[in-house]
Amino acid sequence: MVRDMKIHTVLGGIQDTFAGLMNGHTGIVQVKHGFEGVAGTISCLDKAGGESRFESLLELVLKNFHELPADTLLITSTTKAGIDMLEKHMRGEQAGLFKVLPGSMTSHVRKRLSMNSPGISISAACASSAVALARGAMEIYSGRVRSALVVCADIVSEFVLKGFGALQALDSRPCRPFDRDRAGLSPGEGVAAIHLVGMDRADKAGEHMLGEIMGWGVACDAVHVTAPARDGRGLVMAMNASLKRAGLSHEDVGAVHAHGTGTVYNDAMELEAVRKVFRHRLLPVHSVKGALGHTMAAAGGIEAVLGIMSLEAGLVPPTVGLEFPDEKAAGYVSAEAQRLSGRVIISTNSGFGGINAALVLGPPQEAA
Repeated sequence: MVRDMKIHTVLGGIQDTFAGLMNGHTGIVQVKHGFEGVAGTISCLDKAGGESRFESLLELVLKNFHELPADTLLITSTTKAGIDMLEKHMRGEQAGLFKVLPGSMTSHVRKRLSMNSPGISISAACASSAVALARGAMEIYSGRVRSALVVCADIVSEFVLKGFGALQALDSRPCRPFDRDRAGLSPGEGVAAIHLVGMDRADKAGEHMLGEIMGWGVACDAVHVTAPARDGRGLVMAMNASLKRAGLSHEDVGAVHAHGTGTVYNDAMELEAVRKVFRHRLLPVHSVKGALGHTMAAAGGIEAVLGIMSLEAGLVPPTVGLEFPDEKAAGYVSAEAQRLSGRVIISTNSGFGGINAALVLGPPQEAA
């Protein structure tokens, strides 16, 4: 069960982000000076400054976080952690290179929240936080732990921008998920913290829970270092596994919160996977990346939180940036808000190396 959740995106906290999505707002802007030789669009958080922009970003969700049970398992996820420290070092500036390691995030969160757990660090490309949430849910449902905190974050840096630029994956405009003219992604910054507890602890606390991770699936198609399998095989396996674990069928799903990066091949792969899993049943499919940018390792955590918000509202936000839907997106994706057509949402994420993850999100049990 989800006891508490916090996010911070270019549009703000949970309420501001969801409201911005529903109103079709975007926080994506053209690349500013300081990234020589890069042409594209990004969404950066002005508040993520200071010596370590990465740690400043974490502070946006760790500040005033409620007290955690002493036995809480800590799971963190990031792709590059404090990569800006390496860039400072390469420019001859003094920098803490330890902060570049993904494990440094675990140590920072552990100390910041005075946690007993040594922590687990998951770095699974852009599926990282979805995998982390799956791990947290698995540990709780297995009975090995009764409380787990998942924290995920990534920043936009010169390294990140030039890396995607080298892959010719950046759109010169704000990204356009599932649009026929989509031309690439817009890297973004974001952070999320999600506290999961077992049902016994939720009952004992007597608190109103926010939602539930009912099922999860993780698969690797192992087709290419960066490109997805064209037939969507890995994502199909992940979604089917998540539904099986939740004890649900595709007819119970009200919407798909897709990865939707705006790249030609990712979006085509996802639409193919949706058609296979849902047997051509039309249901809302949407992406938040046209508004928030691609927050990399934080994407799955942020999108899971927004999925729970969608369940509460009974509405799926519009896909911001969509102008001319891809032919295969017709009937699925919309530039307008859509009503849920079932009682749960599937949130999906895919990453380099063929990593795919799916989470089945549902209402809290007492509200089911």
